[in-house]
Amino acid sequence: MLDMALHLRVDVDPLIAAQNDMGVCDAIEQNAPGGKPADMSAPNVPKVAGIDPLVPPPAQTPAPAGTPSVPTGAVIQDRLAGWVSDLTTLHELTERLVATGTLDEALHEVVRAGAALVGARRGLAVLEPADGLGPASTVGLGLAHADLGHIETVPRDATAYGRFLEGVAGPGDGDPGASPDLLHEEGLDPLHREVARRLGYAASYALPLAGAAGRLGAAVWLYDEPAEPAERQRHLVRLYGRYASEHLARLLELERARAQVRALTEELLPSRLPRVAGVRLAVRHRTGPRGGGDFYDALPLPEGALGLVVGSVTGAGPSATAAMGRLRASMRAYAVMEGEDPVAVLSDLELLLRLTEPARSATALLAYCEPAKRKIVLAGAGHTPPLIVGERRTEYAETSLSAPLGMLSCWEAPSVDISPHPGETVLLYTDGLLRRTGDPMDRAFARLHAAAAGVPKAVRNDPGAICDHVLRTMLPDGLDAVDSAEDVVLLAARFD
Repeated sequence: MLDMALHLRVDVDPLIAAQNDMGVCDAIEQNAPGGKPADMSAPNVPKVAGIDPLVPPPAQTPAPAGTPSVPTGAVIQDRLAGWVSDLTTLHELTERLVATGTLDEALHEVVRAGAALVGARRGLAVLEPADGLGPASTVGLGLAHADLGHIETVPRDATAYGRFLEGVAGPGDGDPGASPDLLHEEGLDPLHREVARRLGYAASYALPLAGAAGRLGAAVWLYDEPAEPAERQRHLVRLYGRYASEHLARLLELERARAQVRALTEELLPSRLPRVAGVRLAVRHRTGPRGGGDFYDALPLPEGALGLVVGSVTGAGPSATAAMGRLRASMRAYAVMEGEDPVAVLSDLELLLRLTEPARSATALLAYCEPAKRKIVLAGAGHTPPLIVGERRTEYAETSLSAPLGMLSCWEAPSVDISPHPGETVLLYTDGLLRRTGDPMDRAFARLHAAAAGVPKAVRNDPGAICDHVLRTMLPDGLDAVDSAEDVVLLAARFD
């Protein structure tokens, strides 16, 4: 049954008088109190016609000639069932849309849902914000990448969706997004007609996507034969389009904020790795969507030495990113002055962090490398141990135990020396790589060891390839997956 407030009155005569031409959602607007479609709910009953494949044919069909007229009660019941069906359909489609977390996912869902609402088989959606700040994207449904390229060769002012993108309404007095018979349309651009014939579509229906802040883009659906959506279908897809535009606007704002955080973090980290004789370097880094405090560094030191640093500042967001930048800059200064003694560098950082960042702590691992001697002096503060990868061994280096920086009144822990063999690679990483796996830490350490041990011999001479193999093995979804807030740093140093 349809839940209905007791004070709601259905005026039967106007409803029956309007039933021939009025769409279901038109009747909703005229007979029901104002409100957003998403705020309504209804039981799951059979859906109305014209929406493929989510909505089956309607239960109400024209009565054969000569049959008695349908009783008034049955008409009202049929109309109410149509209302419920439309609301249920919109609810299902908007629920799927809300589940998307990226702009590309949302665009794919918009074009798929729109195709179901207007009864089309193919279509495309274009994201192109009017402010010109990007990002811009185009996704297709039932269209290959080459097909999208063909469509983009058509001048924008020759297509309905292109005119929407340019902020110009379509021609004619009717729906500016409807092109029911492209191949016989007068004044159609010849290139547009040629592309339509090549791709096999004869009609299209376009819809602008615009939020409160302005135009976001447009969507267009393609029909194989001359056709156009019925008025009810157009009304439903417009309702859906308004909701989809607001969702896209929210995702756009979020994506821009994430891009700004990534740009800020990248500016605070080395723009490139130095070249030092006897060692080759590679790094892979990913910043979480909120911005984090993981960092790395590689700086050449006097007498052909090299300083390698990885670390992590507690917290997330812009404040953690700023604290990371301050800590990294201080570590670079201390390493230049006394880098041959990593313990002294970390002791200075402990004092600095305790005095200037009393509410924060940080982990750090500093390696003073002499590539000519293949000698590394390590000192760590609450950080994960490095991993040595070679043909004859894959093992974690033993480091002294210490609390993170900022947790002791005076930091002091002995350093350790390691000597990698020729051709071995030392991997330095942050705990974000382990946490991204979702496993307990002991199992994550075992997975990292197995991933490093499984590096193919053909790529063991390339530190970048080693990093890529380890990341593919540890994180099958890749570094750019949006389901984790963890930063990831993986720094590899191969000694000749």
